[in-house]
Amino acid sequence: MIRPNYLTREGYERLKKELDYLRNTKRREIAREIGIARAHGDLSENAEYDAAKEAQALLEKKIHQLESVLSHVRIIEEENIPDDKVYIGATVRLRDLKKDCELTYKLVSEIESDSSRGLISTTAPIGRGLLGKEEGDIVQIKVPAGLLEYEILEISR
Repeated sequence: MIRPNYLTREGYERLKKELDYLRNTKRREIAREIGIARAHGDLSENAEYDAAKEAQALLEKKIHQLESVLSHVRIIEEENIPDDKVYIGATVRLRDLKKDCELTYKLVSEIESDSSRGLISTTAPIGRGLLGKEEGDIVQIKVPAGLLEYEILEISR
């Protein structure tokens, strides 16, 4: 049985847009580069041609991966996410008890995680440590850098 890829609506739309760009724009750009490199003559010693063909292979691999992910997507409908506990799709406002500062994370699947945007995977140590917890809970999470200690201030969708 194939496991579904859980995505937020926003994550799903972002991946669809990326796939569309790769199929319709990037493919044409690389085909053009291959044509230009081919026009330079002997393909056996043409580094530009080899590089363009390698870029084409990587592009096709990326397109295939995105198609595979999108073919097994289950959209996380936010109205089905409980507000009282931390689950995938929830936004969690935390207080770092050691640094006395607030953080906000949204728990998402590995596919759409991006720590720079506050999107953390439910399989990452922090995400796993927050799953199932409630507002007011104090959570200790072991990470490679040590032990984090958070208070859950708010859970929202």
